[in-house]
Amino acid sequence: MQSGLRYLQYMTEYPNRLVPTGTCWCGCDQEAGIGRFFIQGHDKIAESALVAARYEGSIARLLEQHKFGPDESVRAAAVAEGGWIACPREGCKYTGAPASVRKHAAKPHPSLGD
Repeated sequence: MQSGLRYLQYMTEYPNRLVPTGTCWCGCDQEAGIGRFFIQGHDKIAESALVAARYEGSIARLLEQHKFGPDESVRAAAVAEGGWIACPREGCKYTGAPASVRKHAAKPHPSLGD
């Protein structure tokens, strides 16, 4: 019953959660597997196809369409709103997903004198 309660709490907290259908969402019509949206690597195919179909194949157009660019940082928005974090090393400007930042932070920072 405990897992059922957690599920209900999750569904209440995230009512617009996407649910995998069992078919790869890239459009290849192949079986993706239980609990998966994509066959391995097909998420990047879908991403590239979307950029081609809606943004003239240009990441700059995609960013501009969503009001990002040199004067409005998409990286800052990802930290503020998207679950990204900044490197904990003072003076380092690296940002990314938590796992990526942990891997980065464990390496020497030559630009900071390491």
